[in-house]
Amino acid sequence: MKAKIHPKWYPEAIVKCACGNVFTVGAPYPEIEVEICSKCHPFYTGQMKYVDTAGRVDAFKSKQSRADSNNLSKAKRRAIKRAKRISEEMKRPESLSELRSSKSKILSKKKSKKN
Repeated sequence: MKAKIHPKWYPEAIVKCACGNVFTVGAPYPEIEVEICSKCHPFYTGQMKYVDTAGRVDAFKSKQSRADSNNLSKAKRRAIKRAKRISEEMKRPESLSELRSSKSKILSKKKSKKN
């Protein structure tokens, strides 16, 4: 074995669980804090306990609800698109003379801003 490459070993490292259980193991750290141990884990206790790490389930549910609220049916998307197209068509001039007069107004505004 090479010298000075291995971490210091603590044969009596203290492990503290969130449930209050404390036990010792060999580890490269003097103290270790864990959320679940063999005294409180559902697999070892046989009890049905809901284990949620950092609110992952709540985050997933909130994400799902936001996604469901943003979804529109295909018919609604089509109706929105159609209404938008119709409103844009209503803004367009109906005749060539209206188009020319609107362009001349725009050009006169640009000329007045330059001066």
